[in-house]
Amino acid sequence: MSRLFIVFLFFTVCSALPAQQTKSRAKPSQANTDDMWVASPVSELPPNVTHHTLRSTSMQHEVGYCIYLPPGYAKDTGRRYPVIYHLHGAGGNEVRSVYSASVLHEGIVAGRLPEIIMVFPNGGRSTMYQDSADGRFMAETMMIKELIPHIDAAYRTIAERKARCIEGFSMGGRGSTNLAMKFPQMFASLFNQSGNVYHVSDASNLPNPYLGDDPERLRANDAFLNLAKNLPDIKAGLRIQVACGTADPDHLVTVRQYHQALTQAGVQHSYFEVEGLDHNQKKMIDGRKSTWFDFHIESLKLNQVPLHYLQP
Repeated sequence: MSRLFIVFLFFTVCSALPAQQTKSRAKPSQANTDDMWVASPVSELPPNVTHHTLRSTSMQHEVGYCIYLPPGYAKDTGRRYPVIYHLHGAGGNEVRSVYSASVLHEGIVAGRLPEIIMVFPNGGRSTMYQDSADGRFMAETMMIKELIPHIDAAYRTIAERKARCIEGFSMGGRGSTNLAMKFPQMFASLFNQSGNVYHVSDASNLPNPYLGDDPERLRANDAFLNLAKNLPDIKAGLRIQVACGTADPDHLVTVRQYHQALTQAGVQHSYFEVEGLDHNQKKMIDGRKSTWFDFHIESLKLNQVPLHYLQP
């Protein structure tokens, strides 16, 4: 069994949101619909972020995504880059979480962070990045078999596990965990940010309105069972970080359960709770901006992925 390494970091985030963020906003509908897959209209995007679509063969329609290309991408046409896939939360779309790209860009321009591509896919409003039982919403298939191959073909990525990271907040944290536990051979690092992790195969929770009631299908989509099933691959090459706020009771319980499951399985991982933080991604990021991408970057370095920093 590999040596257990768990990092507990407790700190208070005091950063205030900008005025426009403090206004109450009606929550977007979280019901999945056929027209949810491309954001419209697309608001102003951060520097170096552009909006695109790809044709989903599995769903026979367009799916939106945003992509951040680092400053050197256009100039250094012979260089390939690692990629971070960032998955948005419930009720969101491909433009929901692009603030992360602003933080990454700021660090790259300052010379603190290496140049990395960052992708923001539209994963539907409430799919948990899994395929629905009726085949109508193919979020997992879109991510694994369509979007990632498309990004690797259309952009100069390092198209290998060692250079591919995945993360997300809330539903995106749960979704990135679902995908990483099911397909650990595809990712070098996982960062679950306040994402519920459920035992979806638990019979007491049936019927599952999205995944259906087929026991085999539910087991195949249970992150805890996939942790056990794919434990050798997870231990061999997937680094995991998990975080949640202590004032986020709707998510903290299952986040702690997932952390406990990793611990019991002997999986090396980093875990921290942010004292007093509610379910707010921007506050979580702003409280540790200078180190926000360190876990992924450390994973890339351990995998000996070539990293390029802008010259000061």
